[in-house]
Amino acid sequence: MNQVPASPPQLHAFIDEAGVRAHTPKSSDHFVMSAVIVDDRNLGAAAQFLADLRQATGRGPGVHLHWQNFNHVDRVHAAQSLGAQSWATISTVVVCKRHLARTTMNEDHFYLYTLRFLLERLSWIARDSNTVMTYTVAHIVRMQLSKLRQYEAALKGQQTQIAWSALDPKGGRIDQPKNLELLSLADIAASATFSAFNPDRHSNTEERYLRSLAPRLYRRPPGMITSYGMKMHPWVNSTKAAYPWVATL
Repeated sequence: MNQVPASPPQLHAFIDEAGVRAHTPKSSDHFVMSAVIVDDRNLGAAAQFLADLRQATGRGPGVHLHWQNFNHVDRVHAAQSLGAQSWATISTVVVCKRHLARTTMNEDHFYLYTLRFLLERLSWIARDSNTVMTYTVAHIVRMQLSKLRQYEAALKGQQTQIAWSALDPKGGRIDQPKNLELLSLADIAASATFSAFNPDRHSNTEERYLRSLAPRLYRRPPGMITSYGMKMHPWVNSTKAAYPWVATL
């Protein structure tokens, strides 16, 4: 009796951002958007990871985990712990705004343009796995689902590198971490990455969190990490000189 081969697990991307979307002299120098990808078989493990992290950081059951509420010790632990989870895959886009030409894009367009880069990488991960990726973005102020749908439709009418057949045809979703706790995974990834690039009020950056996450960054042999797991935009001579350590991740 012939057995029907098992279908590959569906992949789920949980997406959040760090930094300010605006491209103004007073806004953050960087804008980061990160996705943590988990397949069906490991959704329970991901939920247990967050439960364990709450306990380890002294938070009660059901308390929403947010990077901004962690002290440095908890941030190190959160990044190290997520970086050790074999079920997690991370893909990130880092926009280096001071290296971009002046733009007339408003905040929504800037956010969606960054999402386009991330969707490319999410689709490649799903395509390489011969499966389909769903994606959920954390709620963004003033961003309505209708705008996301309009942008998805516009992208489908353009020539992009997005493998649409590998993404959920229903389109992306928007939710809040208090309703979908696995979005907290993306908050950790985006915030840890942001800390490595954007100086604090003392002009210091913190690479330690990102280096702890580095084992989970998407690596597609023989592609370089800056092509897949961490998309730097723009990746030109000036940014390569400013962030030489990125290629060593």
